[in-house]
Amino acid sequence: MTSERRKKFYDEIGRSPHAAALGLKVEEIGVGEARISMPYDRKLIGEPASGVIHGGAVSALMDTTGGASVVSADEGVVATATLDLRIDYMRPATPGQAITAHGVCYHITRLLAFVRITATDEDTAHPVASATGTFTVERED
Repeated sequence: MTSERRKKFYDEIGRSPHAAALGLKVEEIGVGEARISMPYDRKLIGEPASGVIHGGAVSALMDTTGGASVVSADEGVVATATLDLRIDYMRPATPGQAITAHGVCYHITRLLAFVRITATDEDTAHPVASATGTFTVERED
């Protein structure tokens, strides 16, 4: 991924109202890889008694990260959409800690891309969630 294309991608995620509402921050973009973080925010709590972030916020983080890994996988990819995203929630994220998702596009065809995504908090040895996904591939004309 060229530095110009990488900057454009960082800017696009930064302008997304959805990403802004979740506080998503692109940490790293490589060829077929993306790392995006979401800070702990009380407005994203799903269970007030425990302070645990809602699974929907975690899934949105993972979905965005998967899409980012697809767009960065091939210079000709200009857009993507999620066809399927299967998430296994392994444990609640630790209240007060940011969650970071790392996505890898491990296979891409003319029309489809396949990704693996892992979400962790500070305890990186024990993931919060793991996902596999299939995304559409839109290429330049």
